[in-house]
Amino acid sequence: MVSSEGRAAADRPAVVVTGMGLITPIGIGLEATWASLMAGRSGVGPISRFDPAAFKVHIAAEVRDFDARDFMEAREARRLDRLVQFAVAGTSQALAQAGLAVAACDTERVGVLIGTGVGGFETIQTGFEDLLARGPNRVNPLTGAMMLPDMAAGYVAIVHGAQGPNHCVSAACATGSMAVGEAAAVIRRGDADVMIAGAVEAGITPFALAAFHRTGAMSTRNAEPLRASRPFDADRDGFVFGEGAGILILEREDHARARGATVLAELAGYGASADAYHVSAPREDGRGAALAMRRALATAGLAPEDVDYINAHGTGTVLNDLSETRAIHTVFGAHAPRLAVSSTKSMHGHLMGAAGAVEAVITVLTLRHDILPPTVNLDRPGEGCDLDYVPHRPRPAVAPLRAALSNSFGFGGHNASLLIRRRP
Repeated sequence: MVSSEGRAAADRPAVVVTGMGLITPIGIGLEATWASLMAGRSGVGPISRFDPAAFKVHIAAEVRDFDARDFMEAREARRLDRLVQFAVAGTSQALAQAGLAVAACDTERVGVLIGTGVGGFETIQTGFEDLLARGPNRVNPLTGAMMLPDMAAGYVAIVHGAQGPNHCVSAACATGSMAVGEAAAVIRRGDADVMIAGAVEAGITPFALAAFHRTGAMSTRNAEPLRASRPFDADRDGFVFGEGAGILILEREDHARARGATVLAELAGYGASADAYHVSAPREDGRGAALAMRRALATAGLAPEDVDYINAHGTGTVLNDLSETRAIHTVFGAHAPRLAVSSTKSMHGHLMGAAGAVEAVITVLTLRHDILPPTVNLDRPGEGCDLDYVPHRPRPAVAPLRAALSNSFGFGGHNASLLIRRRP
């Protein structure tokens, strides 16, 4: 018997990915990032954007080789928060790969949905320092605009003239997956033909580092930065703060085919849920995460056995890695040991609100290349972490990959899963 969700999936217009952009600690662009993943190269190192000597955490996954002037005029770059710079750069890459000029479309049917977990934190940090040191009249007049979480989406729309639905999702570390999933929903309900979708984060600042470290969830392996991010490993001691952006061009499939676009993959399913449990800790049984995965499968009309790979949330915290593993067992049952599951956060760190969007792009690349990215630093799986986490080195898929899940879970109990599959 076909479920109502399965029938709905068959009746809905397909939403496909036609372009992608990446700004990550392990590379600017798709090729550079993928090359680092295949080399098992970590982007974690000593913090360089400020002096971290007073902090217990001295390391982060910074985007070290980014020059905003490669994507915009120098004067424009000086006005924008780093977060908005990342969004503009990632969008430029994605539109170029898609071969799409917004002005050549019905601009009222091209929308933007770019999320962030914390917003323009560098602007907030600088503005607050100016307020304390020089008084309220010396705060930059652009502070009020540039610190807003929605400014990445708003500014991208301004640059490209996209007049369709435009908003921002903010759901902590589930933001990126929710932004992509909700953007696909905008297309499916008929409000847009194209959505520029994704998430961005640029929060490596003194205040943010202090705040997140105080949660007790960050790695303090300062002497070994390349080995600090170690999801599912017995010696893991927390996540590594990262920054970056992931942008996808989503289109209604008939729109993409009509203009002769190359279809990279189908965003076939999306599921979201809430733990309703704790402000920062996940449910130990993984119930909320399991519900998100089940909903993604249901909206795609797929069975658990149809999935070959999971890009795990896999932050490197003891509670998260264990609860996600339990959730995967709950959803996939006897198929769970046959799944390849990896956490690319072991290399690019935890990009907070941007994580889900970056990992969605990586999941599409995984399907395109039929190569499983590794979980580096996984020397000895922790107690209860008993899946195939693709340790240390990438692995060619034994057969063409059919479908993959990308998981994201966040503070506040937010859970989101994207189901991505091949499209002929």
